[in-house]
Amino acid sequence: MDVSLGTLVGQAGTFLVLVLVTMKYVWPPLTQAMEERRRKIAEGLAQSEEAEQALDKANAEADEIIREARRKAGEIIEQASQRGNQLVEQAKEEAIAERDRQVQAAEAEIRQATNQAREALRERVAELAIAGAGRVIESEIDDKRHREMLDKLAAEL
Repeated sequence: MDVSLGTLVGQAGTFLVLVLVTMKYVWPPLTQAMEERRRKIAEGLAQSEEAEQALDKANAEADEIIREARRKAGEIIEQASQRGNQLVEQAKEEAIAERDRQVQAAEAEIRQATNQAREALRERVAELAIAGAGRVIESEIDDKRHREMLDKLAAEL
């Protein structure tokens, strides 16, 4: 193999032209593409980190909302239980009041019936007494005198 100086200089010149063309036209787009890719990867990592932080924040908020909902549900259940107890107590009180009212009405009715029965018994006793007295004295008493005696006897009883 024969290597001549002209060939070597020609090859070196060609190589130098290739390097210069590559540095002028090929290397800047490659560098730009690599920089663009590096920037996109960095943005993707930053967005991934932000998304992870947002996810953690959303999970914390969701946990807080769940705790608050459970607390409110407990309060609602407690209020419903208290209201139910109040309704039961109110119903008991109303039932007792109604029972007392009915007992008082029945007692008043019994007193009235007792008074009517006493009054009827007085009249009957008076009639029997006058009838007995009339037989004893064997004389007739007029109606006016009869009524006066009954009223007097009823007042005494």
